[in-house]
Amino acid sequence: MRDLFEDIFRDAPLDPTQAARRAMRPHLRRRFYQQADVEEADGEFRIVLDGRPVKTPARRTLATPKRALAQALAAEWNAQRDVIDPAKMPLTRLANTIIDGVVEAPSAVAAEVERYLACDLVFYRAPGPAGLVTRQAKAWDPVLAWVRETLGADFVLAHGIAFVAQPAQSLAAAGCAIPTDPWRLGAVHVVTTLTGSALLAIALARGGLSVDAAWAAAHVDEDWNMELWGRDQLALEHRAARFGEMQAAATVLEAA
Repeated sequence: MRDLFEDIFRDAPLDPTQAARRAMRPHLRRRFYQQADVEEADGEFRIVLDGRPVKTPARRTLATPKRALAQALAAEWNAQRDVIDPAKMPLTRLANTIIDGVVEAPSAVAAEVERYLACDLVFYRAPGPAGLVTRQAKAWDPVLAWVRETLGADFVLAHGIAFVAQPAQSLAAAGCAIPTDPWRLGAVHVVTTLTGSALLAIALARGGLSVDAAWAAAHVDEDWNMELWGRDQLALEHRAARFGEMQAAATVLEAA
């Protein structure tokens, strides 16, 4: 039974479209439990399947500091039907990553987020066409205004893709807004890598943006190109899978 609890997520493909392309979607474990629940123990809330604690890939207990977050995890396990499909469990995958990785090395994870600040998505504006320039400004200027007013950080815009150095004091001020709590830090890291913007992630974490607004802001260029050249079904499936990761991170930020 131990292997059933520990190996479900080991080496699981994270993106369902990538897994399909590589023909790696067979061999899913059948659901072997009746009910997922939450139990409080030692000041944390752990996920149990028929009373037995779930383990992460590194054999740590799958547990959270807040009951609401644990309940969301249990709901994800209960939503599985005949098989347990890790690709459809983004919140559990994120929890595993936080417990097995972020808790052990928060400073390294925070440093990765901080590196995005120097070349954040919202700094780099297209020189044209005018419609795209307008859309970028509409989506990104309010984010920079929020950052300026809330964090005291004022950044320099670039037109094109050439790197532009940002003021050290602004980078430091924004860097101080990166969460130190491992759960919130792990969620901010996910949002940063999904969107290409640490500022969007920080604004989401601080309540300055909704998850839908942050996601839309991150895809201004992609949406513009799709309107011009058409939509690709595989690309849309990949984007939907990534949005699932984004929603999982938002759940952590809301509940943790």
